[in-house]
Amino acid sequence: MSAPRTDAADAGEASFPTLHALNAALRASETAVPGGVRPVPGKGPVGASIAFVGEQPGDEEDRQGRPFVGPAGRLFDRALAEAGIERTRSYVTNAVKRFKFVQRGKRRIHQKPTAGEISHERWWLDRELALVHPQVVVALGATAGYALAGRKVAVTRERGPLVFGNRRGYLTVHPSYLLRVPDEAAKRAAYEAFVADLRAVRSMAG
Repeated sequence: MSAPRTDAADAGEASFPTLHALNAALRASETAVPGGVRPVPGKGPVGASIAFVGEQPGDEEDRQGRPFVGPAGRLFDRALAEAGIERTRSYVTNAVKRFKFVQRGKRRIHQKPTAGEISHERWWLDRELALVHPQVVVALGATAGYALAGRKVAVTRERGPLVFGNRRGYLTVHPSYLLRVPDEAAKRAAYEAFVADLRAVRSMAG
């Protein structure tokens, strides 16, 4: 077997027949995104009917090496359960595979990836989804929407079914948004709207 590629541009010359092989190359790769302990690959079965794409790993995801295990991930799990979607039968990943942050004392503060960083990492996401082959791809937030659509998307205006290239998709908010809504009534309404989106996704996936 040839040596692991060093970045997405080099890896693009290779063919990875399985997610295991792709993720091994990802873990060995360099990245345009500074920070993070390790790349965090997606998790879920090949052939999952629904793939969820977030922005990037957070602090807990970076430490554990698994996607959506922090506060937003726990909220996401609750919403999935209410919508009747089994997470273990879904595929969950991020547009950018490393946690971008700035260090402030002992805390690592999330930093939004740039358009250039998202574009640089898009190669991994495209190969990942090609191997999983979901029926519906869900963009959780504007960063994921940008990575999947190849353009800026406005979640408030375009929320709902959307086509990402040749893939059937759906655009909704990122679960972390729900955590930031300050008013309790507004937070409850935003959460219920998110669950309604997930139910619509489940119907699309059949």
